[in-house]
Amino acid sequence: MAGLPVMLKAALPAVPGVNQLPGIKKTGGALPDLTLSRNDVVVERSAVERYAEVCGFPNRDVAPVPYLHMLAFPLHMQLMTDAKFPFPAIGSVHLENTIVQHRPVAIGETVSLSLKADNLRASTKGRAWDMRVQATVAGTSGGPDEVVWESVSTYLRVGKGDKEQGDPGMSLTPIDAKGPVWSVPENIGRRYGAVSGDRNPIHLYPLTAKALGFPRHIAHGMWSKARCIAALENRLPDAVRVEVAFKKPIFLPGRAQFGAQANAAGYDFTLVNPKSGAPHLLGRTTAL
Repeated sequence: MAGLPVMLKAALPAVPGVNQLPGIKKTGGALPDLTLSRNDVVVERSAVERYAEVCGFPNRDVAPVPYLHMLAFPLHMQLMTDAKFPFPAIGSVHLENTIVQHRPVAIGETVSLSLKADNLRASTKGRAWDMRVQATVAGTSGGPDEVVWESVSTYLRVGKGDKEQGDPGMSLTPIDAKGPVWSVPENIGRRYGAVSGDRNPIHLYPLTAKALGFPRHIAHGMWSKARCIAALENRLPDAVRVEVAFKKPIFLPGRAQFGAQANAAGYDFTLVNPKSGAPHLLGRTTAL
């Protein structure tokens, strides 16, 4: 499968019949002991500005807090489409995401990224695992590399869960959403996919989403997180942790209402359906 496009490799293990073929069949076993890397990646102004425009950030001389997730995404896909990885990429649910920015990364800086999957565990709805990313900048005068950014993406494979002993996920504070209502356009999945490389069919068109069991296509969870961070950006410190738990999807086109509330260490925030109040995500920022 080495020569196949990444999204095709991601989709084949979800196709009945095809998913039983050698080299495609997923075992559901242990996570592979692999660390993947992308070295010497330049944070380019043009790419950052395209991302900023889609997610609502202003253009600045530093990358938005979640931008390096775009640079790490090829590693996510490379690992989840590896023959040794136990679960299909398509159909795995992005449950939670935590980003730690130790300092802003400037436009023009060169970063290196590494990714490893670990912490496979029982969840209340199936099995969960973490994808850990670390981004570094080369040290000066031969010194050690500087860790500038880290993330943990928690994924779920829905199946037989353990409601009593399984991992319940992160605990975040629900708040009232009294902020602006955002119109989320029909094409936001395609636009975000173009800048992020995440062209999962559930985000692209009604037809491609229906093929995977959705009534119509949905916004990327990481787009909704980025949009919330953009609304808070001018209130966040340079060193910050931003955690979110993804809840109900935003069907496209749609509307979502934002809310934020200061706490002792930062902000609690949320994005909800403005009609029902059902949460799309819950989040928290913490100054470091």
